[in-house]
Amino acid sequence: MVLELVDVEVRYASVTALRGVSLRVGAGEVVTLLGANGAGKTTTLRTISGLLRPVSGEIRMDGESLAGLPAHEIVARGISHVPEGRRVFPAMSVRENLLMGAYRDRRNARTGMDTVFAMFPRLAERHGQAAGTLSGGEQQMLAIGRALLARPRVLLLDEPSMGLAPLVVARIFEAITEINRAGASVLLVEQNAHQALTVAGRGYVLETGRMVLAGPSGVLRADDRVRQAYLGENVV
Repeated sequence: MVLELVDVEVRYASVTALRGVSLRVGAGEVVTLLGANGAGKTTTLRTISGLLRPVSGEIRMDGESLAGLPAHEIVARGISHVPEGRRVFPAMSVRENLLMGAYRDRRNARTGMDTVFAMFPRLAERHGQAAGTLSGGEQQMLAIGRALLARPRVLLLDEPSMGLAPLVVARIFEAITEINRAGASVLLVEQNAHQALTVAGRGYVLETGRMVLAGPSGVLRADDRVRQAYLGENVV
């Protein structure tokens, strides 16, 4: 197993945000994490990437604990995080933003940038443009590209389709499939459950900080609770 969480608990002051959360992501998998706003999805990704610290439980990469490691060391272990809201550096150019993702290994930056530009040609066209002047979809492409420059083995994606036009959403999900086919595992947090369950092989459902469902995407898609709460279907 590439990435594994075992009974992870996270608190914000006196509020428990995650309660005994366990999940796993295998080599070559796309796994989705579904849940309503406030369920703990973003907290889960931030905890994996070292931005939050669990009060109990364990996070492992290749069977080795990530406990106590700072975020940059977790990146070095092979985990990259594309946060909700993109978080690009607005005053820096597209190229400069991408180079920030390659800070650990500038020797392979050229190859990595060529790969990103082939995946997202719009970024190649705007390589010298300030990131803050890009459209929302272009900024999402840039955020994903920046994460790819770190050459991750596991890519954490937090709401990559949020606020984007349907055509751009389709391109983002095509890119997720391409990234996975190139060898990276993906843990995807996504409000668009239809798209998420289409691209992912397995999934988990979080409710108020607890895992309540897990299984293959086809099984989750057929579950009445998922159909009603996340797929917008009427269940008789």
